[in-house]
Amino acid sequence: MRAGDMVLQSAFVCDWANAKSIAFLGDGDSISVCVAYLMARDIVRYGPRKIQVFDFDERIVGAINRFADHEALTDRLEAVLYNCLDPVPAADSFDCFYTNPPWGASNHGESVNVFVQRGFELVQHEGSGLVVVADREDDLPWTSEVLANVQSFAASHGFYVSRMMQRLHSYHLDDNPELRSCNLVLTSRPDNGRAVESQPITEQERLRNFYGEGVEPEVRYIRERKRIDYGKAHDDEYELEMLEGSR
Repeated sequence: MRAGDMVLQSAFVCDWANAKSIAFLGDGDSISVCVAYLMARDIVRYGPRKIQVFDFDERIVGAINRFADHEALTDRLEAVLYNCLDPVPAADSFDCFYTNPPWGASNHGESVNVFVQRGFELVQHEGSGLVVVADREDDLPWTSEVLANVQSFAASHGFYVSRMMQRLHSYHLDDNPELRSCNLVLTSRPDNGRAVESQPITEQERLRNFYGEGVEPEVRYIRERKRIDYGKAHDDEYELEMLEGSR
């Protein structure tokens, strides 16, 4: 996401999640960090009371936790290692969730629905979620199909689209620089909350083309190789911990 759009998005999240606990399912754009920093510097004087990031990349988890420690934000901002194919931690419950998942161009949005499902479980099916997904483009039919399937999936779990903010974010995308994303806000119906036992996601039809055409999940975690000089990037700074049964 481009820098200006990140600032606008972070300010919106501060307002949308004001005084709430929020779970980020993945955060490659570091919106969680931006939100916490805007609040810490009194640039905005409202925002979530608790931010927890769930990400399968230990480098992101470590960077967020080091930032929180450096800025004395550990009471508000925390990251934990988590893969969305695993059940959500039983002890965690939040008021709302945020996710910018793989957009599902090659799997009809099923990859989006996996992340959305985990968000529903983290709020115990009562609350709201903000999903960042590709906005509709006339020359890209998959964008309309994904939006329709995500909305249908949400409705089947007792959530409805309470707000849609179109063509909001732009990206540094080599293959499609003009493609924009939207904010899709999903809100639960009254009395929709229920305890549902979270289960691993193993169905092949849900995992097919998860990260793009022919790319299925094989990595459980991206592990960080600890270094002293964190300010410098190295080719050997990470290693892959594979899912069981992967080649």
